[in-house]
Formats: sequence, structure tokens, C-alpha cells
Amino acid sequence: MDHLTFLLAILYVYTAPCEEISWDTTVKLAKNMSLECVYPLADSVTQIEWFKIKTERESVAIFNPMFRGIIRKAYADRVYFSNHTAASNDMTLTFYNASEADVGFYSCFLHTFPFGAWEKVIRVVPSDSFEDAGPPNSQMVSEPGKNITLTCQPKEKSLLEEVSWEKIQPQQIDVLISCNLSHGRSYTSKYPRQILSNCSHGMKKAFVTIPNVTGSDSGLYRCGFKASTGEKETFVMRLTVTDGETKTPHILFVSGGAGLLSVILIITVTVITYKRRRRQQQRGPFKDFWITQNRAANNYRNTFPANPPSDGAGEDIYVNHPTFSRVPRARV
Repeated sequence: MDHLTFLLAILYVYTAPCEEISWDTTVKLAKNMSLECVYPLADSVTQIEWFKIKTERESVAIFNPMFRGIIRKAYADRVYFSNHTAASNDMTLTFYNASEADVGFYSCFLHTFPFGAWEKVIRVVPSDSFEDAGPPNSQMVSEPGKNITLTCQPKEKSLLEEVSWEKIQPQQIDVLISCNLSHGRSYTSKYPRQILSNCSHGMKKAFVTIPNVTGSDSGLYRCGFKASTGEKETFVMRLTVTDGETKTPHILFVSGGAGLLSVILIITVTVITYKRRRRQQQRGPFKDFWITQNRAANNYRNTFPANPPSDGAGEDIYVNHPTFSRVPRARV
């Protein structure tokens, strides 16, 4: 019996590292990078420990609200807690001068009261292995405070086997939800934002609902399908949450050419008006007077001649007319 127990223990040691690891976030390796770990609930965090997952877990750092934090010797002077206030649920770990040796899986493991353990797994990949989302297939614009639902439907009519939703950012990709429909399992990521979704056998399309959106929810969202035939499809959507004041981009998006024509017309009228005022400002006071007088003279040709008389003395000559009450004409 002792020999059997020993053999089982050896078998476990060699097979455990081969188990498939599910991760919540993929981070692009950079010299200065952050592994985000934010506990989304209001429970008290009693202790947190960061591990690097190898053949066994290697402790990186540990933090206790009462006793503060400790960075393990192998990571000293290379990592720090970005937000180490005692009351915060943000235990993000930041690397500086990171290298290829820091590629791998990391675990942010929390002890909370009263709900117990909570874990988030982060995968760090080389920069050339980081996935590019590509151009979006569709766009949506919303004001803050709305409940937004993103929906996608595969082109293939085959039975769906896997469905996933991700949020794509320049330096990281967060898994929102992952469904294995063939085994009836769903995995909800440790994304710090509340996300509602569906995951049921025989589903024809997938959706995620983001309640009470804010500006931080803007970005690219990717929906992925895997059919029972093995075919895979992905769709990328861009969500833009406005500030609630600037509505011009939304108007142009909806009205298209009509909105653009209106803008061009407004600009044209503004330019013409500006040039006309500019020409008027460049005219001298006497030039404006002569234009006004000539128009008046045309209306009152029988009252006084078009060319005013001159006394030859070089004095100002005035026009005795109600419209021009002793306005100087010009020096002769």
C-alpha cells in the first residue's frame, strides 16, 4: 500500500503541470508593465499573495493590510504594489525593467472575509505573440448611464460548441465570459466590471450587457465562436461612450452625407460673412461716406447736383440734407 501511495504521488507531480490553465487576462510583455488585480466586491481583503505559476507556485509578493507588504528576494527592486493603501481592493502588481524571463502565468490570490478565497490568473506573453484585434466589424455610440447590450451571431449554422467575449486593450486582453456548451460549463472571468451574458446549450447568438456604462467602458469588444465542425469565427465591435455633451460625432455617424453637407454649408457661409466684414473694415471713413452719399444723390437727383460745388478755398463743404446733417464732404 505504501508503494502504491508513493507511485500515485509521483504520478500527480508529473501530471499536474500538464493540466490546462485558464486565464482571466493576457498582458503584453513590456519593460514597464502592470498586472491588474482588483477585487470587485465590497468584502474585506485580509491578505493577498502573488505567485508565478511554474511546475510549482513561486511566491512573488505578499500583502497584509495590517502588516503591509513583502517583496520576495528574487523580485526585490523589480516589482511593487501600485496601490498599497490599507482600505483598497486594488492589488495591482507593477514590474519595471521586465525581461523575457518574466513571461508566464501569474496568480493573484486573495483571502477575503466573509467569502473566503478568490483568485485571478494573468498570462504574460511576448510582444510579438500579443493578438491584434484588427478593424471593428460594427460600431455603437452611447451616452453615459445607459445599459448597453452587444450582440453577435455566427454565419455558420452548425451547432455551437464554444462562445467567448473579450475586451481588447492596447496592452491587455480581458476575458469577460467563456462558455463550453458541449460540456455545459461556463467560466466568468474576474473582470472588475459587472457583465451580464448568456450561456446555454443550443444558443444561436451571444450577447453581453454592460449596465450603466461610463467612459471607461469605451473600447473594442471581441466575440468568438467555435462550431461543432471545428470552424471558428470572431467579430469585433467598437463601443464609444460620449461625455454627454459633444454629440457631433454621433450626428455625423447617423446622418452620414446629410450631416456632412450641413457642416460644409455652415463653413461656407461663415467664410463669406467674414470676408465681407473684413472688406468693410478696410474701407476709410470718407470712402464709406462717398458710397452713402452717391446712393442718396441717386435718390434725390432734383435736390442737388451729383458733383457738389466748390468755393475753391479749400474748406469743408457740407451737404444740407436731413439724411446728412452737416457731414463733411471732402477737402477740395
